[in-house]
Amino acid sequence: MRKRKPKKRILQPDPRFGDPMVTQFVNNLMWQGKKTVAYQIFYDAMDIIQEKSGEDPHESWKKALQNITPGVEVRSRRIGGATFQIPTEMRPARKISVGMKWLIRYSRARNGKGMAEKLAAEIMAAAKGEGAAVKKKEDTHKMAESNRAFAHFRV
Repeated sequence: MRKRKPKKRILQPDPRFGDPMVTQFVNNLMWQGKKTVAYQIFYDAMDIIQEKSGEDPHESWKKALQNITPGVEVRSRRIGGATFQIPTEMRPARKISVGMKWLIRYSRARNGKGMAEKLAAEIMAAAKGEGAAVKKKEDTHKMAESNRAFAHFRV
């Protein structure tokens, strides 16, 4: 076990929107240390959203993240030879992180021309409350609800 908790790293805000959460999103989006490429993909997706919907892309991205972030998750715990799925509350930082990762994962799984278009399509769908990432959140909440009987095993 650790002696003390590691310090939380402070992320620099991104150049266009001045939002550290965008930097966190781009860090999750990045592959093989290509941060400039990841920023380009994100900003291209923002431009596509601006063009197609006519709304503020940063606001629609935030709304999409809000619609995706889960409140509870199920964790496996072994008790007396049986494995139970125990619903647990999520820490606020983890909620955001998991939401971002789901948005990126389901954007990559989408079919489209480039990653920017896929990401833009998933963000617009999530902002409306549709799409695979929103479905994942609903499935997670349903699973937690159905396993509510085991909540008393919580760690």
